[in-house]
Amino acid sequence: MKNYWLVVVDDDIFYLKSIKKILSEEQMRISTVRSGRDLLTFLKKNSPDLILLDVMMPEMNGFETLQKLREYEEEEGLRQIPVIFMTGENDNEKEHRGLELGASDFIRKPINSNILLKRIENIIANNEVIENLTEEASTDYLTGFLNKAVATIRMNELCREGSGILMILDLDNFKLINDIYGHEMGDNVLKCFADIARENSGENDVLCRIGGDEFLAFLSVPPEECAVAAFSERLNELLLSGCKKMIGNDFNVPIGVSVGSVPVPECGGDYRTLFEIADKALYQVKQNGKHGYSFLDPEFCDETDDTDPDEELEHMIMLCEERGESVSAMTVGQDAFIWIYRFIERFIKRHKNAVTIFMFFLSHDNNIEKNYRSEAEEQLSTILQNKIRKGDVLMQGKSNRFFLILPELTQENINKFIERIMKAWKDTPYSRDFRVEYRLKNRNYKDMDES
Repeated sequence: MKNYWLVVVDDDIFYLKSIKKILSEEQMRISTVRSGRDLLTFLKKNSPDLILLDVMMPEMNGFETLQKLREYEEEEGLRQIPVIFMTGENDNEKEHRGLELGASDFIRKPINSNILLKRIENIIANNEVIENLTEEASTDYLTGFLNKAVATIRMNELCREGSGILMILDLDNFKLINDIYGHEMGDNVLKCFADIARENSGENDVLCRIGGDEFLAFLSVPPEECAVAAFSERLNELLLSGCKKMIGNDFNVPIGVSVGSVPVPECGGDYRTLFEIADKALYQVKQNGKHGYSFLDPEFCDETDDTDPDEELEHMIMLCEERGESVSAMTVGQDAFIWIYRFIERFIKRHKNAVTIFMFFLSHDNNIEKNYRSEAEEQLSTILQNKIRKGDVLMQGKSNRFFLILPELTQENINKFIERIMKAWKDTPYSRDFRVEYRLKNRNYKDMDES
């Protein structure tokens, strides 16, 4: 039998000694405690494979102990340690209660050594299978980091309850690796980056992959800029040297890492809001030459979100053109929007046509109730869906921003399209309180060739 670590909890010293003797002969590591309170204290610093817990104990019985144990594991985000109850009674009602509380099994006193050993082996083996399946479902296969689905859950917890730095990490010019050296080498670079990030992170830090070459990290360190600066410098230096080691010294792709970061809880505890702030920080790095970091402090976080519409439209276009195979995490729709843009870009180059990118949004003069504003935004979304062609693309970005891709529009058609939107909006009751505004940018094949 494997070298399992078990804790035996019983106030009867005779049973403690006899069970310890049985299990020790099987090369197991055995710890013993004599009360439920002692067990809970023991588990604050230890994580055994299984607990053998007596039902009838003074002060705190086995049922109360298990209930407090499960509450503690949930509060701390710990795995549930399997528990086998030991009892001298043949009571179906108590057995049912124990299983409801989360016990794995019951075993009767006096203990039969063969039955005890077999049940221990089965329970631990089944628990390992469940843990492996859970880990596989939550882990990105290539990097070993948490995947996007689990990242959202984990980051929500950390931002709400923890203290540290939330970071978005984006590999600069990674698309060139795939284009020049192939996707297999691209995967090797991603693995290399993951190893570097893992080796330069602490035991309590959390790393996630949320897109092709986009990552998320929560560093449980003092939320100070110097920590981000040091982390960014190490990542950039080691990634470049790692690529040269794999590909050769003639490697000349300007690979690097851009890091957008925000302190937690100094800038709040809402993950979605903090992610948007970190994304703005990442945008600043991309605009200022890449291969570096930006740390947005609480003074920035307190500012209202009155982003210039022209800047935001430029930001969206930059996301489409820069991130390539990566997946942005603003909204689900944005992923498809970026890929469709890139497809149309290639189509336009081939057929020498043009594409128009619109951003529509609502503005108002007075303070508007949130629910009423949401209703108006839904109305605008419906109008846009009804007025665009089947081959066009609509994506709602963050609140109050709608992005459209409209290929092959003449200036005359652009004007007619805007007129249709404005007329439809004017016919709604919301037009009294909201104005529809827009920004647009025309992209033709000559622009794309130059870029």
